[in-house]
Amino acid sequence: MTKRACVVTISSAAVLLFAASACSKPSSSDKPLPPLNPRADSLESGFGTMDRLVEAAKKEGALTVVGLPGGWVGYKEIIARFSDKYGIKVTSIVPEASSKQEIDTAARLKGTNQAPDVFDLSLEVAVADAKLFAPYRVTGWADIPDEAKEQRGRWFAAYGGYMSIGYDPRKVPAPASYGALVRPGTIVALPGDPRRVASAFSAVMAASLGNGLPNAARGVDLFARLKKGGMLGRPDQATAVVDWDYMNAARAASGRGAAAWRVTIPKNEVLASYYMQAISADAPHPAAARLWEEFLLSDEGQNLFLKAYARPARMEAMEMHDTLDGDAAARLPEASGDPVILNIPEQDQAKSYVTAHWAQMVG
Repeated sequence: MTKRACVVTISSAAVLLFAASACSKPSSSDKPLPPLNPRADSLESGFGTMDRLVEAAKKEGALTVVGLPGGWVGYKEIIARFSDKYGIKVTSIVPEASSKQEIDTAARLKGTNQAPDVFDLSLEVAVADAKLFAPYRVTGWADIPDEAKEQRGRWFAAYGGYMSIGYDPRKVPAPASYGALVRPGTIVALPGDPRRVASAFSAVMAASLGNGLPNAARGVDLFARLKKGGMLGRPDQATAVVDWDYMNAARAASGRGAAAWRVTIPKNEVLASYYMQAISADAPHPAAARLWEEFLLSDEGQNLFLKAYARPARMEAMEMHDTLDGDAAARLPEASGDPVILNIPEQDQAKSYVTAHWAQMVG
């Protein structure tokens, strides 16, 4: 996950500027502030300073989010931290909504003050519904990987993760590959139906990788063999769960389920994905929505994602500039091999295959 950042030191320069003020040109701080525009496409063009954005957001006093369960990548703490820091009331609606359901909820509530201001979406849904979003480039825009942002700022990543295998080492040897899950006595689970749940679909696609290339037929066949062998079950009965590493790692840290839960990412079978942020073009609280995105992409917000085992979109730049929480980064599951990110055509082709064959082959 890549990034770049700019650091400016001002202490000594400020003294020099003060001493030479009588004979120097006006400093950049004397630049006139732009007219306040809560629906601007950047901090600079609509507010000029973070203080003005904060002031505008506080006047609105509220923010509505959708599809953010508290146990997902630390959102419970993130929402509380944002609300406490800025004195803005955050209302979370339909927390268990899928990405598509987030968009449906916004359509249903359009024109009301209860409509969501911001979204947290899969890449596929973000791309398909980009016309519904307001362009906004956060301050850390240059640090977000090119493949994880829309050029105008209508959607951009805040965090991501790698598909992984969580397992109980008392019952299952550490799986060296997804294929190694086909083992008598193992009960494997997905986090839902891959035809409807994005993380379950990604689990099937992680199992589909061969030499870095996805093949949906290979992934469906693996789970068909597990089903045939009586080795596919529910998460509450599983000895191994294929899910995002931040979900498996959070379970391991909490001691929920198997007390000795471990997490592994099979070597050279690394499927990666980002989740995209977007601001509603019809946001009832446009300044608060922009402040929310600035917070999520700030060092503070990125480290809160990292604390919850998600991989921050600005991780590389923060590491370069020593603003990354090193202790939290050290707790991430290890990954070996080049991460594979499915593009939209690959996703579309794979979803067509899964939809057509899952019921017949797996049930």
